[in-house]
Amino acid sequence: MGLGGSAKRLSVSLLVVAALAACDGGRDAGRFTDNFFNPQEIPLETYTPEQIFDRGEFELNRRRPAEGAFYFAEIERLYPYSEWAKRALIMQAFAYHQDGDYPNSRSAAQRFIDFYPDDDDAAYAAYLLALSYYDQIDDIGRDQGLTFQALQSLRQVIERYPDSEYARSSILKFDLAFDHLAAKEMEIGRYYLRRDHYAAAINRFRVVVEDFQTTTHTAEALHRLVEAYLSLGLTEEAQTAGAILGYNYQATEWYQDSYKLLTGRGLELKSFGNNWLSSIYRQTIKGEWL
Repeated sequence: MGLGGSAKRLSVSLLVVAALAACDGGRDAGRFTDNFFNPQEIPLETYTPEQIFDRGEFELNRRRPAEGAFYFAEIERLYPYSEWAKRALIMQAFAYHQDGDYPNSRSAAQRFIDFYPDDDDAAYAAYLLALSYYDQIDDIGRDQGLTFQALQSLRQVIERYPDSEYARSSILKFDLAFDHLAAKEMEIGRYYLRRDHYAAAINRFRVVVEDFQTTTHTAEALHRLVEAYLSLGLTEEAQTAGAILGYNYQATEWYQDSYKLLTGRGLELKSFGNNWLSSIYRQTIKGEWL
C-alpha cells in the first residue's frame, strides 16, 4: 500500500518533485554538486527559502526523503509566514511519508490542514494523513487500532473533499480497510472454532454478519455459524444461517458446504424461530439486507 497513482493532482512543487523522481537527470541533478549550497560551511539562514526548497527537492530526487524533509522543515522554521513555508509544509509531509516516517508525515499534514484549510492542497494533506495510518495495516495480526484510525481519516477525506480525486481513492481504500477488519474478526472466530469454543466463535462471526455485511467474508461467516450452531445442537439457528446463505450466496463453496452439512443430518435450509438470524433472514426477503 502506498501513494500509488492516486496522488496525481499535486501543487506545482509536488509536480516538480514527481518529475524529478521519474528520472535521474534534470536541471537540478548537478546543481548542488559544487559549493553553491554548502550548509556545513555556510549557515543555512543565509540561503533564500527558494534555495533551501530546491535543496529539498534535490534530496528527494536522490531518493533521500529524510534529508529532503529536513530542508523543507527548515524553511518552515526560518521563514514561517512565507509562501515558501506553505509549499514546504506539504512537501515535508510528502517526504516523511516517502521515508516511512508516518508520525512526522501525519504531523506535517495536520499542520497544513490547520493553517491552510482552504488551500487547493488541503485535500492532499488530508489524504496523506489518512495514508499514514492506512499504509501500516497490511498485516492482519497487528493491532487493529490503526485500521479504525485509517477508516476515520479516510471518511474525512471523502466527506470534506467529495469532488477531489483523493475522495475516489479514499473510497476504495476505505472498502479495503473495512474488509480488513472483517478478516480480523474471521481470523479470531476460526481460532475459537478450532478449539471448540463455540460461543466465542459465534460472537465473532455474528459481528461479521451484522456489521460487515458488504465485505467478502460474509458468506464464510454464515457457513462457520452453521458449523458452530450444529456443534452446539442449535439446529434452528444453523438452518437459518444456511437459508441466508442459500438466498444470497448460492454460487459459493460456503453454501455448498453448509448444504451438505445440514442435509446430511436431515435438516432443511430454512428460517426457524425468532432469533437474530431469523430477523436478518426476514430483512433479506424484504430486500433490506446487504
